[in-house]
Amino acid sequence: MNSKDVGDTTEATVLARLMASGYSVSVPFGDNDPYDLVVEGDDRFYRVQCKTAWQNKTDTIRFNTHSQTTRDGEYDERTYQGRVDAFAVRYPPTSVLYWIPIEDATTQKMELRFEAEIDHPAINWASEYEFDGPIPRDGP
Repeated sequence: MNSKDVGDTTEATVLARLMASGYSVSVPFGDNDPYDLVVEGDDRFYRVQCKTAWQNKTDTIRFNTHSQTTRDGEYDERTYQGRVDAFAVRYPPTSVLYWIPIEDATTQKMELRFEAEIDHPAINWASEYEFDGPIPRDGP
């Protein structure tokens, strides 16, 4: 699959999983919004950017937390801070989805770790972000 197909598959998977969990999901018209989906839940709306993760190291996966485009012939890179409320991240080999509130996200790339020899406060544990149906109200 090319990268557009991978992204479309992630977006469709996230949409289906959210709907199966009982949420109302809207898709913005066109490709110019910083978010892929709008999800109604917990008496509020969430602007959600869908991302596909890849294995970074043996015990971590990684996904981009910024967008890269060419605008008027110039390279343009933007973070999603203030433009989305959460990332919905799919890891294709396991089909697991992760819900990462924008407040928890880093500004370029974010790693989710499965195992480590130490428990450091800076580690983003994958298990804490797994989406199992309810949208976390205040982070994982």
